[in-house]
Amino acid sequence: MRIPSTQALRALDSFARHGSVWRAADELNLTRSAVSHQLRLLERDLGFDLLERHGKGVILTARGRHYANDVRKALTVLGDAALQYGNKGIGGSLSVSCTPGFASLWLCTHIAEFQEMYPDVSLRILTPRRLDDVSNADIDIFIAFGDGNWPNKAVELLCEVEFTPLCSPALLNKIGGLNEPADVLHAPLLHLDNFDDWTRWLALTNVENSDAECGIIFSDMNLVYSAATAGQGIAMGDELTCRTAMISGHLVRPFDRAIKSPRAYFLVMEHAKVDHAVSRAFADWLKSGLAQTAPPPRPAYA
Repeated sequence: MRIPSTQALRALDSFARHGSVWRAADELNLTRSAVSHQLRLLERDLGFDLLERHGKGVILTARGRHYANDVRKALTVLGDAALQYGNKGIGGSLSVSCTPGFASLWLCTHIAEFQEMYPDVSLRILTPRRLDDVSNADIDIFIAFGDGNWPNKAVELLCEVEFTPLCSPALLNKIGGLNEPADVLHAPLLHLDNFDDWTRWLALTNVENSDAECGIIFSDMNLVYSAATAGQGIAMGDELTCRTAMISGHLVRPFDRAIKSPRAYFLVMEHAKVDHAVSRAFADWLKSGLAQTAPPPRPAYA
């Protein structure tokens, strides 16, 4: 039986008590979009609707109210246990395999938070050769990028990805701006592994006579973003891993239009390791951190 993340359950409990997303967001110190995202993920995990439209807002369904009451009782038990035992019982070693781009652009900029919460956990982080590789028997947790099809593994969706053109302000000025989608063809296109993402974006934005099979192909997302930041071309990137670069102004997003990737980030484990305390602690921390740093929703093509 798969247990939903504690962050999602806390979001539901807070919403049930306050009756609004913004009050729940204030209590949990999250953004409203993060709370809404957690509730949507919880609905997907459970397989039934928790919320329904009511006027301009949303309320709990009858089934959602009953479930929220049970969740509140469970969280009370967990809270009492936390007060009694704290984090002292969680320790040992944990090996995490993470895709290179996600590792360097998100995990490595947040991992100290987990270490502060669980100082007795010895962490080891590795990167696989393939983004969807979950074959290393020495790994406890995989953060993989793929289609979610890993037979005989415990698989949980972490976050979906939307790709959109990203470039440096210097390149933007050099080519005279990007006023419409076809203008991306005025600069080199930067690719990860293949031409698929650029091909889909150009097709869905109705760019005529476009040839996505040009530019430079890289084997690592870090190389793609390094080239984009240095003004060498336009990358097809996402706001999750590039959020820091975008906030600092090293990369800019010229268009609102994005395409939903057919692949996503997943948490993958051996079934035997799912209930290990240190694995669950890391998984809950990771999902909570992603919810807090999730980019705001924008228009996207399927």
